[in-house]
Amino acid sequence: MGFFDFLKSSPKPDDTRLSTVLHANVERIRNETGHSPDVVVRLFDCPDRKLKAAAVYVDGLADKHMVGDFVQWSFRTDGVGSSKAWFQTVRERALSVVDIKTVSEWNELMLALLAGETVLLIDGVPEAICGNTRGGKTRNVEEPTNQVATRGPKDSFTETLGINVSLVRRRIKNPNLWMEVMKIGRTTKTDVAMMYVRGRADDNLVREVKSRLDAVRADIVLESAYIEEWIQDRTTTPFPMIYNTERPDIVAGNLLEGRVAILVDGTPFALIVPTVLPQFFQSVEDYYQRYDVASLIRLLRYASFVISMLVPSFYIALVSYHHEMIPTTLLLKLAAAREGVPFPVFVEALIMEICFEILREAGLRMPRAIGQAVSIVGPIVLGQAAVQAGIVSPAMMITVAITGIASFSTPAYNLALTARVLRFGLMVLATSFGFYGLAMGCIFLVAHVCSLRSFGVPYLSPIAPFRRSEQKDSVFRWPFPLFGKAGGSRRGGE
Repeated sequence: MGFFDFLKSSPKPDDTRLSTVLHANVERIRNETGHSPDVVVRLFDCPDRKLKAAAVYVDGLADKHMVGDFVQWSFRTDGVGSSKAWFQTVRERALSVVDIKTVSEWNELMLALLAGETVLLIDGVPEAICGNTRGGKTRNVEEPTNQVATRGPKDSFTETLGINVSLVRRRIKNPNLWMEVMKIGRTTKTDVAMMYVRGRADDNLVREVKSRLDAVRADIVLESAYIEEWIQDRTTTPFPMIYNTERPDIVAGNLLEGRVAILVDGTPFALIVPTVLPQFFQSVEDYYQRYDVASLIRLLRYASFVISMLVPSFYIALVSYHHEMIPTTLLLKLAAAREGVPFPVFVEALIMEICFEILREAGLRMPRAIGQAVSIVGPIVLGQAAVQAGIVSPAMMITVAITGIASFSTPAYNLALTARVLRFGLMVLATSFGFYGLAMGCIFLVAHVCSLRSFGVPYLSPIAPFRRSEQKDSVFRWPFPLFGKAGGSRRGGE
């Protein structure tokens, strides 16, 4: 039987509970885990050697030092009566070492064992003591790799749920920070935590998030992305509907805004709901710099997103259909630069965009030191060679370079991917209908974005519908003293 087959199978009614025979319980654990060598079983005798006991744990999931202290202290008894009396004595002594629970169902025992807990079994007792000895090797808290800031905290989430929760609680020392943990995934039984601040998060929102998480019927959950598409309002959209982050300070700030955070064991990325489009243009560094600098940089991000999405299409429409809009001197230079180029403007742009996307993807997948060199040197060498060979014009190279640089200004990587996807569709419209096609595409995108909602909240909120009271931290960031009753703390006054 496979390692997790007990989670898929439906045991017989008489097999759901533990046996009173220690040997039978130990053999069943070994059989259901496929006699895996990392499942460690240690047998013990009571002081007068009348009864036997066993300690079971999974090597690598349990902390060996905690296991040793837990087992040694639990079985340190002087006199033993019946098996039930010994069980009661062991339970009382174990409680002084770690958090424990008593289980009598096989499913509960196996889930606890595979979660890193140590199971104590005593002959003659159809129950087991599960001690919280979770540990093993985990990654240390390190600097963020994606959402980098020049000023502010330098810690980020890890793959351990308990560590991630503690990083958030260090920032919000308030008893109203509530958390609910559930297991999602019929096979993996992954721990998923839902965190919110009671009194700030709307009760209807909390119920809706919990309802959607309960409705997830995924068989496997290894990362937060596995449940992201299950709980978002709409999947047929190129725009990201749920914000994800690896920074505890971003999660804490959004919790104080009244949002709900979803943390999944095994991944350093947390989900934040509801999500609105302006969130993706905000950086954590906006709150660690002066408000005027933060507002200016935020405006640059909006402009960069538009540039990365529209500039190639604008150039194609301008050169292909609307020559009268180009100054004569510039038009003559563009015509001279394109002389000898064998491809139409659209094909020229498509070739260079695809080449740059390949180089960008290669830089991400290669080792970090080599990938950085490929991302920087590759486009320069490729662009220069393409221009010298007469495959593309210098103006097209400038257009593609500006587009690529502008796409790096978007703080959220998933929104930058959206711009990269939409760019090709707008290029097709521009080469087919000129500015009319480009205008139709933009109108369709605006209408589509206006129709999106995230957990009942309009995706363009607070811009559309416009809410004047919430403009303190949307396109611009106001000074903290003007945020309201928060008194200088981040966002909390809204």
